[in-house]
Formats: sequence, structure tokens, C-alpha cells
Amino acid sequence: MVKAIAVDMDGTFLNSDNDYNRERFEKLFTEMMNRNIKFIVASGNQYAQLRSFFPKYENEMTFVSENGALIFEKNKLIQKTTFNLATVRTVLQLLQTLPFPIGIVLSGVSQAYMLKSEPEKFKSFARIYYHRLTELETFSDLPQDDFVKFALQVPGEQTEELVERMNRDLKGKVTAVSSGHGDIDLIIPGTHKGRALQFLLENWEITPSELVSFGDGNNDLEMLTLAGKSYAMKNGSNETHQTAQQLAPTNDEDGVLAVIESLLEIQ
Repeated sequence: MVKAIAVDMDGTFLNSDNDYNRERFEKLFTEMMNRNIKFIVASGNQYAQLRSFFPKYENEMTFVSENGALIFEKNKLIQKTTFNLATVRTVLQLLQTLPFPIGIVLSGVSQAYMLKSEPEKFKSFARIYYHRLTELETFSDLPQDDFVKFALQVPGEQTEELVERMNRDLKGKVTAVSSGHGDIDLIIPGTHKGRALQFLLENWEITPSELVSFGDGNNDLEMLTLAGKSYAMKNGSNETHQTAQQLAPTNDEDGVLAVIESLLEIQ
């Protein structure tokens, strides 16, 4: 029996226009609520951005944001995992020595931060994913906040090399993962969507066998492994295809909604 459904957003639930079939979802969500099925948004993105997609239901949904570092239920923060400040400074120093251009967004619990000197193109891109975003003159004087993630944008050809370097040079301090779109997230070791979902399931007294999960990127692997039923999007990475039990239609075919309708036997 399905008791919880967890979905990644970009490349999974959202289509290429950064939206979803709202009428189709509304019918499904009503049915899920009637059956007491938990609906969980699990993403690397900021909570403020995630909840903006669901203005009618944000108080009835659970959000795993920042790749599992922050968990919100009924609009309340119920768990957080943060970097220590020394690690944040070490990472920033290393990133600023790289021999190629790199965009940096540092995510905090309160909001996210980037440098005023970033190109406008990167700023516009960042504002899509971070609705609470402050520009700083320098990262030398960090604001009063707890920090949970680095989001990096690097030249495409440097992505794999940088992931390997971060995991080698900063082992034990950060874990570097590709978000599935040529960008990189640096997250707290041991903190990921799978761990956050396990926390929620235990609170709700739901077993992993009663969880369904959907993902397209390598930061979804742990939650795909956890779930009793797991679906990689057809447009997803090779790693998600190898990890998930089944394939779902692409995000541009309403793949998540189509599979949920099938699971709940909804015409």
C-alpha cells in the first residue's frame, strides 16, 4: 500500500517550462489527501522557492529542501543540519582559487547569498531557484546565519573533474554531487534526501516499502534506493536509471502524475 510519495522537482515533477499540470495535480492531491497519503517535495532547492509552486497546499505538504538539510512540515522547520563555520570558510577559500570561472550561491537557513560581482546572467539564473537571496560585497564577512549548502555553476566540461576534486580534497567536510543539470551541489556529508525521508517515515510510522519516490539526478539516488517503489525519469541520468526499479515518462510528459494516477488506479 502506498502511504507516502516523494518527488524531486527540477527535471522530475517540473516540466521544461518550470511548471506542472496544475489541474491534473489538484485532482491527484485531493485524492491523496482523502487516502491519507503523504506528499513530499524533496529537492536541492530553497524552501521559499519550493513552496511557491504550491500556493494552495503549502500548509498540507512536507518539504525536504537543500538536499535534505532542512525539513519543513506544515510550514514549520522540524529538522536542520548545518555546516560548521570553519568548513564554510575552507570551502570558499578553495573555490576562489579555481582556474576557471565559477558561480557560487551559499545557502543558509534564513536565506541564500551570492556576490554582487557575479555576472547578471548568473544572478538571473540563481533568482529562479532562490527566492530569498542577498548579494554580498565579499564572502570574507559572512552574515549571521547557519549554512547548509553550496550551489555551484561551472563550465560544463569541468563539472565531473570538480566533483572528483571536491570529494577528494574536502573529504569528510563536504560531499559534491551533480544536480543533474551541469551544476554541482556541495552538501553536508551524510545529509541527503534519503536520510531526510527516513526521518519522516519514522516519525509517521511508515515503512520504506510504503514509500514511492521519483528522481532524475544523482542527488536523488539515496531516496530512490530507500523507496519500496522507485521511478527514474526517462530523461534522467544513467545512474538514476540503474538505481530505480522502473522508468517513468519524461518530465515533459507529466511522467510523475501519470505514474501516480496508475498507482492509485485513477482514470
